[in-house]
Amino acid sequence: QVRLVESGGGSVQSGGSLRLSCGASGITSSRYSLGWFRQAPGKEREGVAIIYSDGSTAYANSMKGRFTISRDNAKNTLSLQMNSLKPEDTAMYYCAARLGSGFYWSSSSYKYWGQGTQVTVSS
Repeated sequence: QVRLVESGGGSVQSGGSLRLSCGASGITSSRYSLGWFRQAPGKEREGVAIIYSDGSTAYANSMKGRFTISRDNAKNTLSLQMNSLKPEDTAMYYCAARLGSGFYWSSSSYKYWGQGTQVTVSS
């Protein structure tokens, strides 16, 4: 059974930092593309950052230079370092996994999802 569990969310002031983590079980994460998505109230879920098994990364434009995605295949973990946070970054953040290569930004391309962790940034 595949399970993804996020942690590390919380409340922070604008300009602050948070580090999200996602533990994966039931999959060999090295074979999967992993990603972070977020969803704010009343908005669609959107891609934040994606990392492929070889460490290649891709970011949504608004996150470039502020967020860093990383993975540890030996530990089956995924991380997202978020710096210079803004109030508009407030959302529920989810980690997701899909088997295979390529950068897919559509949430429908990901089969496995965590339960989410809330990030709240106050001004």
